[in-house]
Amino acid sequence: MKTLALDIGDAWTGSALSDLSGMFARPFRTVPSEELTRFLTEVFSAEPIHKVVVGYPRTMRGTASEQTKKIEATKKELEIAYPDKQWILWDERLSSKRAAQQTKKIQTKEDKIKSHSVAAAFILESYLTFTNQFNDISHE
Repeated sequence: MKTLALDIGDAWTGSALSDLSGMFARPFRTVPSEELTRFLTEVFSAEPIHKVVVGYPRTMRGTASEQTKKIEATKKELEIAYPDKQWILWDERLSSKRAAQQTKKIQTKEDKIKSHSVAAAFILESYLTFTNQFNDISHE
């Protein structure tokens, strides 16, 4: 099964997919946030996804912001809409900054939009690295 990651913003949502082994993350698509439900329905029917990792925007001090509360509310709505998926909030601090550094050649609006899926890939990579390390330790 694959894992999907979402970097949900007010205007755009970036997504990333893992491979079937859960080892690698790759940017997938960036969609208007208002079309997120339609996008998820399409992806869930086309891909064997059982987990969705949602970027969790906390402040650098680890506290909640207005955006944090929006993401929590959106995650709850998505859990109700898609109860057969496992929904996981994952710390996304610095993922947008890493994506911006990775895509320093952002010159067009299209490049800026695509950077959201790059940020989602960093979120997913972080999650996969953590869970794979945990799995390695538990199998020793």
